[in-house]
Amino acid sequence: MNSQPLVLASTSVYRSGLLSTLQIPFLTAAPNVDETPLPGEDATQTSQRLSQLKAEAVAKDYPDALIIGSDQVALLDGQQLGKPVTHENAVRQLRSMRGRTVIFYTALTLLNAADGSMQTELVETQVGFRQLGDDEIERYLNKEQPYNCTGSARSEGLGIALINCIRGDDPNALIGLPLISLVTMLKKQGVNVI
Repeated sequence: MNSQPLVLASTSVYRSGLLSTLQIPFLTAAPNVDETPLPGEDATQTSQRLSQLKAEAVAKDYPDALIIGSDQVALLDGQQLGKPVTHENAVRQLRSMRGRTVIFYTALTLLNAADGSMQTELVETQVGFRQLGDDEIERYLNKEQPYNCTGSARSEGLGIALINCIRGDDPNALIGLPLISLVTMLKKQGVNVI
């Protein structure tokens, strides 16, 4: 069994909660990475680059660890949707998504800081949103305030009421950390979850 410490390069309570379900000890560290997409970069490239950057940023402080980086970008009509941050941006995002299907790209990176080896995988999740009225959007945002969530909705919370359907291989990916892929990556590094 690999005895390297495991570090989650994120301060997200959602990602930390998901990783906790695997019942293996880990630390968390803030990656402090600029999440702005680069010019000409598509959603898959942005999410993969940022998941790798987050892991690499934390590796400087944990040179002997296995480091998990993850990032999520939503895509609608070729436009990248990130975290809304403000109520006004969240209203705009949810209005644009009503009655539509949004693709969420969640990239996962596992970096072995000791030897520099890196695994990266991209998980796609398609989310169909209900035809929402402005009053429903306002009520939802006032109740859940998902301003730090990509796409302005928390599927693991009240945001599920906004959703018509979810299609994807890992329900955890939509929340922000593809655990199915992570278990496989950890196993390749000698970490058995069970």
